[in-house]
Amino acid sequence: MQLMREQESDKKLLSDRRGLFASLRRNIRSSTVLKAMERVPRELFLPACERPRAYLDIPLAIGEGQTISQPYIVALITEALRLQPADRVLEVGAGSGYQAAVLAELVPEGSVVTVELVRSLVERARDTLNDLRYKNVIVEDASEELGCPWRGPYDAIVVSAAAPSLAPTLVTQLAVGGRMVVPVGSRDQQQLVCVLRTGEGISLRMLGPCRFVPLIGREAFPSSI
Repeated sequence: MQLMREQESDKKLLSDRRGLFASLRRNIRSSTVLKAMERVPRELFLPACERPRAYLDIPLAIGEGQTISQPYIVALITEALRLQPADRVLEVGAGSGYQAAVLAELVPEGSVVTVELVRSLVERARDTLNDLRYKNVIVEDASEELGCPWRGPYDAIVVSAAAPSLAPTLVTQLAVGGRMVVPVGSRDQQQLVCVLRTGEGISLRMLGPCRFVPLIGREAFPSSI
């Protein structure tokens, strides 16, 4: 009986996975990004209780009040970064480590640095990424300063939490020609913004509305309202 339940669960997961990527292909143009996401087992970045829902196109709880982002949003963000194989990438807000794994798939000759404020999530993300043999990902504890300037500059930055405004500290960690995607707005509703740093300054492109957990710390939201 247990074996039958497991087989049924596996079948549903596979069916959901096929349905998810069929849906993503209708909205995401980059086949490179979608192939990278297909190589990452999203279920392994989730608590056991959420794994049956791994391939639904929704955000899911990972504990500590944090979430793993909706697959469509992950694809949209990653596509906007226009990553090259040797790029150096920073992620602010590692969470489960899933976004970092997708980024790592796209920069096999480069590196991904991902920082996280919640210690238990740091350990869990590091363990999962190590188990999956992502050798080009470094998981760091977040410091008082946003990002990880001592490992920069970066060709691309992903901010996986909502900021009240563009943080100058993160903009300065971008190399000239670098791209950053960040949710900007209130705690309850944000706009996904793609930032390009040029020799003259920055240019902005709006990608659409979104909703992320808040980024906490200097140049972000306070830890309590």
